[in-house]
Amino acid sequence: MLGELFQPMHLLLVLVIALLLFGPGKLPQIAANLGKSIREFKGALSAQEEITVAPPAQQPAQAQPAQAQAAQPVQPQAAQAEAPKQEQKSA
Repeated sequence: MLGELFQPMHLLLVLVIALLLFGPGKLPQIAANLGKSIREFKGALSAQEEITVAPPAQQPAQAQPAQAQAAQPVQPQAAQAEAPKQEQKSA
């Protein structure tokens, strides 16, 4: 089945259609780019590169409490004034 695809008449027909579509000036460029792409693909497949990921840098111990305080939400002054009143009523 696959052998029937690559008969000389079929290949000739494909080349004539490509010549008509792209023109005689573009075909060498297309062939060169196709060859370059195939070489790069083969090189990428055969390369044994190992990707290493650096561990995240640890922050100093002094900076962590400051960040914890900054992460707490700040209540508006009106809400802070109401909070003691609510505690007194429930007590």
